Amino acid sequence: MSLGVVVVEASTRSGSLITARLANEQNREVFAVPGSIQSFKSTGTHALIKSGAKLVENARDVIEELMPRLEAVPGEAATEKRIDPDRRAPLTDQEASVLERLEVYPIHIDALQERLAMPGPQLSSTLLTLELKGLVRQLPGKFFARCREAPDG
Repeated sequence: MSLGVVVVEASTRSGSLITARLANEQNREVFAVPGSIQSFKSTGTHALIKSGAKLVENARDVIEELMPRLEAVPGEAATEKRIDPDRRAPLTDQEASVLERLEVYPIHIDALQERLAMPGPQLSSTLLTLELKGLVRQLPGKFFARCREAPDG
């Protein structure tokens, strides 16, 4: 059903590690997002990285790793619907406004909401959209930062 598994948080004994083990046994790619060395929720992901899981810093890392497998799948659907990480949808005015207020240094969502005077659900939705477009990254604790390769507003 999948080509790989991305583990974002995992303690030493967790269901995420069981999923990663099963994926590995089924010859699926295992990816892990590193976390704080002070958080017990990162011990599992760090152990995965030590044991050979591919370190993930952004969606592009996963796409680049899986792209050869996607291109190898026979049939029109796989070749016609390839993901182009460099092609981005245009930004709405709201997305541009939020992206303008972000820097590569993380900011808490509450502080960002105060700066923008935007309702929380609307801001959360916009941040998610920007994250899916590869322009923003969410960090633990509801902190958000602009990706280094994000274009200016």
